[in-house]
Amino acid sequence: MSGWAEDLAGLSEWAPLLLPDDAERVARGYGHTLREILQQPETWVATARQIAGARTRLDEALAAGGIRDGGSLAFTGSGSSLYAGECVALPVQAALGVFVQALPAGLLLTHSGACLPPGRPFLLVSLARSGNSPESAAVLDLLLETRPEGRHLILTCNGGGRLATRYANHARGLVQVLDERTNDKSLVMTSSYTNLVVAAGALGRLYDPTGLEGRTEALASVAREVVRRYSDALASCARSHFASAVYLGTGPALAAAREAALKMLEMTEGRVGLLAESFLGLRHGPMSAVHGDTLVVAFLSPEAQSRAYELDVLRELRRKGLGAAWVLVGANPPSELVRVGDVDVSLPGLAALAEDEAAVVDVLVGQLLAFFRCRHLGGNPDAPSPAGVIRRVVEEFAIYK
Repeated sequence: MSGWAEDLAGLSEWAPLLLPDDAERVARGYGHTLREILQQPETWVATARQIAGARTRLDEALAAGGIRDGGSLAFTGSGSSLYAGECVALPVQAALGVFVQALPAGLLLTHSGACLPPGRPFLLVSLARSGNSPESAAVLDLLLETRPEGRHLILTCNGGGRLATRYANHARGLVQVLDERTNDKSLVMTSSYTNLVVAAGALGRLYDPTGLEGRTEALASVAREVVRRYSDALASCARSHFASAVYLGTGPALAAAREAALKMLEMTEGRVGLLAESFLGLRHGPMSAVHGDTLVVAFLSPEAQSRAYELDVLRELRRKGLGAAWVLVGANPPSELVRVGDVDVSLPGLAALAEDEAAVVDVLVGQLLAFFRCRHLGGNPDAPSPAGVIRRVVEEFAIYK
């Protein structure tokens, strides 16, 4: 267990969870997930330091992919790994000044010819926890065979996985394995997801490695304070009556909303109806999913223009009397939007974060909500699908050429 987390033993929600030793926590079905959620701040700093140390290799990968010569960059993955790519695509595009997109690995498998510009160099960044999902290697095999102008960078949490071992010495590829602690043992991705976001987002900050580490230290400090100050309130909210939950975000925070909704879906076996949507997109039909027994989780942007639109949508929801309890994440939301029973996750440090960094804190809040809801419903966060409907690694399936 992370050293700083021992300080949480004085909080009412954490005390009974932290009292048993590690082995007993695992035996009770929550030890892996608990450790992997709470280790995140320190692993982010380790990831930033690792990426800064690999700057030369990563810079060479960007150059080989034609990033400075009219090439493009694409992040790919499946499920949470895809959402990690979506979270950083816009910030990396702004930082590098090249076209960046996030593409599902499944889409590349079925429509590779239409996804990437033909005849032009590109760098495909594959994001993976285990690196053992069937489509992950299949996509690389396909593109290495059919697109010689492409280069590949693999960011993975598992040094023993298929992606890390099969392509480690490939002439057109580079493998970067993150700290082994990020290879989450729990079924759901928590620290693996956020560390992939930190690592992938760092591609846009390679030219300021000192700044990268300092920014990540600040992010970790904010995250620790969120856990200390708001865990009890989030746990209470997770035990409240709601049949469904709607997660809202803008830009990188929309990816965070999708990831947070997926955590709630996975950890509750689908017993909570879920929707993840952009604030502005909510008006175009999806608002019909917000009812009197719906939990509204709003990830507010640190950017003033985006937040102005977001607050307008929240005021509309209030005016229409939609939503049960609300969880608002972001510095200093207007007081009229926060009512008794709501959780206002507001810290001064949030306003200083970049959008992709703030989205990491958003996901942390989503993880805590899902963890406590799972426990409330009698589930085991480490293995929330006892029937094996979902697995830590997707089972093998046929690959068609």
